[in-house]
Amino acid sequence: MSENTINIKNVSKKFRLYHEKRNTLYESLTGRLNRNPHYETLQVLENVSFNVKKGECLGIVGRNGSGKTTLLRILSHIYQPDNGSIETTGTVVPVLALGLGFHPELTAIKNIYQSSILLGIHKKEIVKRTDDIIKFAGLEKFADTKLKNFSSGMQMRLAFATAVQVDPTVLLLDEVIAVGDLNFQKKCLDVMRDFKKRGKSIVLVSHNPSDIELLCDRAMFVKDGHIEILGKVPEVLESYKKYMSTLEK
Repeated sequence: MSENTINIKNVSKKFRLYHEKRNTLYESLTGRLNRNPHYETLQVLENVSFNVKKGECLGIVGRNGSGKTTLLRILSHIYQPDNGSIETTGTVVPVLALGLGFHPELTAIKNIYQSSILLGIHKKEIVKRTDDIIKFAGLEKFADTKLKNFSSGMQMRLAFATAVQVDPTVLLLDEVIAVGDLNFQKKCLDVMRDFKKRGKSIVLVSHNPSDIELLCDRAMFVKDGHIEILGKVPEVLESYKKYMSTLEK
């Protein structure tokens, strides 16, 4: 049996960015689209390969637009890669911009039910866990409020609290720790440390080097869709800091 929960080999992903081309004043005034839309190809990821072991936390750093979130969405099976292979073990739960199955017109509690059912939890179990999820997220006053009225931070807290109750094999996190107060951040850190002790795997994207240093066993610096360096946390963060300092000059 493999000691890895994630195996990624030669994964590439590109997107088409469509541009509206208007040749005449009439087309410009009316917004009429050209029949042959023009686009450019954006290579977001190219030949990315890595693995994550059981009980390991892999931290991912990189500037905005480097491909980090796209990589998490591929691991979550939200996107399909153009090339390469992805192998994951057990239940993979992402906590990205909005939780799996969350709907803005539903209340926090109804979103917990919907999301948990999609993740395979029996309704009786959901009922038992709902109060704990709401309390963990610090949303007791907003349990019956529609999600569309939540801030992005409140949505992320609810998504994280729901995800950890599922007890996944692999947890994918995109800037989750940064969305709460110190109390919520401490709860997140405690949960993630407990996950690691129990052999769960975590992939954490963060712009905060302290989060990577606190939690991660290895780190990966993604630069322009490529892996610039993958290895020990101090070495990766040093490489990332040097690169970011060159952009400020």
